[in-house]
Amino acid sequence: MRIVTDLSAPAWPGERTVLTIGAYDGVHIGHQAVIAEVRRLAAAEGARSAVVTFDRHPASVVRPESAPRLLTDLDQKLELLAATGVDTAVVVHFDLAQSREEPLTFAQRVLVECLSASAVVVGEDFHFGRGREGNVSTLRELGARAGFEVLPLPLVPRTDGPDESISSTAIRRALAGGQVELATAMLRRPFEARGVVVKGDQRGRLLGFPTANVEVPNAICIPADGVYAGWYLRPDGLRQACAINLGRRPTFYEHADHSLLEAHLLDFSGDLYGEPARVQFTNFLRSERKFDGIDALISQLKNDIDHARTALAS
Repeated sequence: MRIVTDLSAPAWPGERTVLTIGAYDGVHIGHQAVIAEVRRLAAAEGARSAVVTFDRHPASVVRPESAPRLLTDLDQKLELLAATGVDTAVVVHFDLAQSREEPLTFAQRVLVECLSASAVVVGEDFHFGRGREGNVSTLRELGARAGFEVLPLPLVPRTDGPDESISSTAIRRALAGGQVELATAMLRRPFEARGVVVKGDQRGRLLGFPTANVEVPNAICIPADGVYAGWYLRPDGLRQACAINLGRRPTFYEHADHSLLEAHLLDFSGDLYGEPARVQFTNFLRSERKFDGIDALISQLKNDIDHARTALAS
């Protein structure tokens, strides 16, 4: 996949493009359905396929006090977009000036002049540009003049009960409730948190259960405090089963100010300090709780590891 950041010149001179636009946080099933349609149309027309996205979530600029935590950082988002088979990811730098650009000006500059769009595929609730003033009708207005078609797609509904569509917001809500299995269903892959392994207080090692303490950036969404089964992915591609504790460790600390992600790798010994880690959450095992003493905690940790093995083997 080609990554385009310079929007001042045509991305594919002499070629037309079928594209979609959006934040694409998480690249979930709904996003995947739109991109699949983009690729199908591009192949039928002999055109390039592209996703236009942003280098940060627009809300982090226009309303930072209430911006959502991200399901994927930019690097992971681009990896996931590449895995869809799309030809191009156009990454728009989003700052205050960009947030004030009028919708038609943005569409003319990016969709017409940079990408020579022949078709634009978006969700039926699509909005863009200054104050989210632009919508499907806005795109159609420009498309009628610039020669591209606008194809709004219905949103992909959830199949687990609630009468709503799959969305990044729904996935964040599932994670906030510890429902990592539901998040997996909406993402079509386990939710993954990334960070660097740092030195902690080594309590796990003293208890006989050493952990990799993964420092996840504050901007990234993480599941609710609790114990999970999952996978730890190392930089060399090794995938290691693990039991994950995410929380404030109330047995030892009465008022910890933030949650820690600690992964106990099953059947592993070695030095992980300083390496970039990817931790995938597959199964919720239990909520975090305070224990009466070390012996009770150790007994529960043994149970957690057994439960993680069973969950990951199924």
